[in-house]
Amino acid sequence: MKVTIIGSGYVGLVTGACLAEQGNNVFCLDLDPKKIDILNSGGVPIYEPGLKEMIERNRAAGRLQFSTDIAASVAHGDIQFIAVGTPPDEDGSADLQYVVAAARNIGRHATTPKVIVDKSTVPVGTADKVSAAIKEELEKRGQPADLCSVVSNPEFLKEGAAVEDFMRPDRIVIGTENTPAGLRAKEQMRKLYAPFNRHHERTYYMDVKSAELTKYAANAMLATRISFMNELANLADLVGADIEAVRQGIGSDSRIGYGFLYSGTGYGGSCFPKDVSALSKTAREHGRDLKILDAVEAVNELQKYILVEKIEKRFGQDLQGMKFALWGLAFKPNTDDMREAPSRVIIQELVKRGASVVAHDPVAMKEAQHYLEIDFKGNPEGLQKVSMVDNPMAALDCCDALVIVTEWKAFRSPDFEQVMQKLTRPIIFDGRNLYEPSAMQELGIEYYGIGRHN
Repeated sequence: MKVTIIGSGYVGLVTGACLAEQGNNVFCLDLDPKKIDILNSGGVPIYEPGLKEMIERNRAAGRLQFSTDIAASVAHGDIQFIAVGTPPDEDGSADLQYVVAAARNIGRHATTPKVIVDKSTVPVGTADKVSAAIKEELEKRGQPADLCSVVSNPEFLKEGAAVEDFMRPDRIVIGTENTPAGLRAKEQMRKLYAPFNRHHERTYYMDVKSAELTKYAANAMLATRISFMNELANLADLVGADIEAVRQGIGSDSRIGYGFLYSGTGYGGSCFPKDVSALSKTAREHGRDLKILDAVEAVNELQKYILVEKIEKRFGQDLQGMKFALWGLAFKPNTDDMREAPSRVIIQELVKRGASVVAHDPVAMKEAQHYLEIDFKGNPEGLQKVSMVDNPMAALDCCDALVIVTEWKAFRSPDFEQVMQKLTRPIIFDGRNLYEPSAMQELGIEYYGIGRHN
């Protein structure tokens, strides 16, 4: 099938590459010429395991192309995926300007029937706006208003495992209208996703608005579990309980399960923060407050400061002249995504208290430098107190303590003897509970986890 992907960012690239892998002829559009130049020269502007190899393989086979040509992109695909960004607006709502602009471009150039797929994470009612924008542009050119049919097909990709998630999905959600055009679109989507349903049916068909809400509901539920466990972890610290034992105890209940029950420094990234905020904003627009989600957001923001509080409790508020090694910058492992990353808050707070930071991350240091320059805008002296090194052990040299923020596999089993030799004091603040407190005690390491007998 001929498919166009509008937006060659995280979701667009994964979607385009994975659909090409199934034999489809995919045209990826982006209006950023620098991004397209990178892709056409064999690079990939984001880090995602397995993605670069898949893109190279399908470009070589002629199934995947990248361009800035809007007219060519509309002409190419019978199915047009809109996978552009929906950043949070100042009031917390999703900014739909790029989605609507993409829709208008389709309406300005379409001359044959098209299925328009909202792949971007968008609030309920967006399909109506997309459809209206396309129809308006079609009518200006004297084209039939029903030339295009809009479908909702939200993505459920975990950063760091997005290729695997797309190729072996838990579920595929498709929302269509119960109209002749909507039924035709449903059949087109059924054909497109048929290779992903060979072993068993993974697709859930529903109306468009239900599909739009499903995406937000899923992310809101996962974010709620994280904040819930973080609150319990903080309580465990106060009462002397072990949150890891609690996690195993409640996770064994089949009604609860183990997923997303790990405590830490709070969630970040491109999805949970903006999606929880956008869903709350949608509710307020309809006269209702989602009090649980408001609490989820508040807990998560406070949790980003929890390691700083533990450091303050150990060393005092004045950290002048102290130096901390920091392992992990990305908001989660296997990605270079620094959006809403807890590390950014922790670094700023340590520097604010007079400390310097030496950081290491396996893939996110370039992105981290960009975001830290934004965070420290107007404070060049503060930025100078942050440095990055290519080796995690090198980050430890002459530091007063190690702070772990991201649970990269490379950090799980370090040479603890070397860690102790390099640090001026054998102290670890573990924001991801990578190590067992009893094992650290046996080694002579002063250890502070999240909810683990601190």
